Amino acid sequence: MPKLSPRDIRRKIQGIKNTRRITNAMKVVSAAKLRRAQELLYSSRPYSDKLYELVRDLAGHVDREAVPLMEEREERRADIILVTADRGLAGAFNSNIIRETEKFIDSKRSAGISTSLILIGRKGYQYFSRRDYEIVKGYDEVFRKEVNFGVAKEVSEIVRDRFTNSETDAVYLINNEMITRASYKPVIRKFLPFELPEEGVQEDLSVYSFEVDEGEFMEKIINLYLNYQLYRAMVESNAAEHFARMVAMDNATKNADDLVKQWTMIFNKARQESITLELIDIVGAAEAMK
Repeated sequence: MPKLSPRDIRRKIQGIKNTRRITNAMKVVSAAKLRRAQELLYSSRPYSDKLYELVRDLAGHVDREAVPLMEEREERRADIILVTADRGLAGAFNSNIIRETEKFIDSKRSAGISTSLILIGRKGYQYFSRRDYEIVKGYDEVFRKEVNFGVAKEVSEIVRDRFTNSETDAVYLINNEMITRASYKPVIRKFLPFELPEEGVQEDLSVYSFEVDEGEFMEKIINLYLNYQLYRAMVESNAAEHFARMVAMDNATKNADDLVKQWTMIFNKARQESITLELIDIVGAAEAMK
């Protein structure tokens, strides 16, 4: 690396300061978006949880064969819904969940199960579309403003049709989920068929009164549940993305501060060397004139 002059070093320091202003602004923007995303997330979770409890309690007391979305069959083909971000600059947010998805696909392939992907988010679509994977459909610009419920509903309809038409035997949902207000992790859930928890179901259904066919009612309530489950996964991912970007930009800002300090020391040293050389030249010239 050639030796830089004080002027070049000064320009480099100014460039780092400009970068720092950008990363700090992005951190502030992400923090504001995170607050709004968390408000939406924490307001949607109670409804999602109660809806799950309702479906769980009802599902344990109906004939599973009468509800196509609860049909258990040998798994030979599986669909995977992957939720990623539309943008980068969020640390390992996208790379980690893509890596987890590849591991999951490899485990299915090792078991002789073929897989197809439905990709929500531009980063996931960009990655898998360039590689040897079967893609049913991909969506980008999903998180530009608000989380698009229309996309959640459309994807839910696609996988329900594929499942009921026996084009797939199971559907899995992979997304980043907020664990606390300051942490997140990738999670993998079975989306279809609807499964009952191991601990069993509520026995007393006296509070429920069916005025329509049970199978038809269960089909509609599960459809509602799946739509909202996928929407919640997108809301979870959106909140986790803003948190990851806020942390990444905060780290970038701190690194820029450290670089400014380092290059300032280098600049001061180079300036001192330049002054010393100038003094030596002056003294040398004075001696030559005697």
